[in-house]
Amino acid sequence: MKPGENDAPSVELRTDVPHSARIYDFLLGGKDNFPADREASTEIASVWPNLPNSMRANRSFMHRVTRYLAEREGIRQFLDIGTGLPTSPNLHEVAQGVDPAARVVYVDNDPMVLVHARALLTSTPQGRTTYIDADLHNPEAILKAPELLATLDLDQPVALSLIAVLQFVTDENEAHAIIDGLMADLAPGSFLALSTVTADSAPEEVHRGIDAYAARGIPERIRDRADVEQLFRGLELVEPGVCLVHRWHPDAQAAATPDAHVHMHGGLARKLG
Repeated sequence: MKPGENDAPSVELRTDVPHSARIYDFLLGGKDNFPADREASTEIASVWPNLPNSMRANRSFMHRVTRYLAEREGIRQFLDIGTGLPTSPNLHEVAQGVDPAARVVYVDNDPMVLVHARALLTSTPQGRTTYIDADLHNPEAILKAPELLATLDLDQPVALSLIAVLQFVTDENEAHAIIDGLMADLAPGSFLALSTVTADSAPEEVHRGIDAYAARGIPERIRDRADVEQLFRGLELVEPGVCLVHRWHPDAQAAATPDAHVHMHGGLARKLG
């Protein structure tokens, strides 16, 4: 990033209202949250006690899938939508740890993330990262953003990451339209990595937790495995397909995690020619 690029404008954070990104931050041990977020987090976790474990498993999934794409598939361009608040290691740190020349575009439209964008925009000298303030529901605006076009070559494969964001898209037709709109302009050989909330592994606990989120004005959609597989329709799933995120190419820590503690399905799929 060059000096002066993506300077954050003044924004209204609404610190009196709990926000999903700041709840996530608090439950992962972060400091970018406010009393309303901490109160909501405590109340939600009281009925969803394994939520922090599931969040950590999801974060680890993001690390593993990024490393897989960089090491085994040779991907050097990443588009991460629904970035959230920075929690190191971030996606660009993983990708550039494999190849310092990797390029990453982060996209979010949350004011708190915008305030902290500079923390995300720390690239290696060989690579590049940039941040776009844009809405997931407008794929065309994202793909035509000057910052994206200056960073990524859409004639070459790109890895699109939609990690822990689609649960906030509660209309399934809209979720499919978002994915279709984003993948349409990506070159053959591109990938889609995603994860989203499921109740398959702990139905009662997850439903209680989702109700607690909804009571605080944060509705979410629960998807079973078949629903998540449909999000990848038209793409070629990479083994082992859609699964609980800690079961996707697990490391030792993930392999030791009980299924009942993880409430996210995830997967990776390739766009064919």
